[in-house]
Amino acid sequence: MDAAVTLAILAFFGVLSILLFALRGFLDQLPDVFASAGRARDAWRAFKQARREEPQREALQSVSLPAQQEQDPPVAA
Repeated sequence: MDAAVTLAILAFFGVLSILLFALRGFLDQLPDVFASAGRARDAWRAFKQARREEPQREALQSVSLPAQQEQDPPVAA
């Protein structure tokens, strides 16, 4: 009976140590996960910002200024 109790205690603490080791490994990876998520969020915001500005740039490029149309092209010397 004493041997069974000793084995049960050893088994319990063995499983507990494995779980704590796995938990520590998981917690060690969290800062990298959060940093990666932040970089992904920033990239997504930059992508959305670029897409919002793209039609404005195209609209500005398609409008030609009257002053540019009336000027003569520069003469080569």
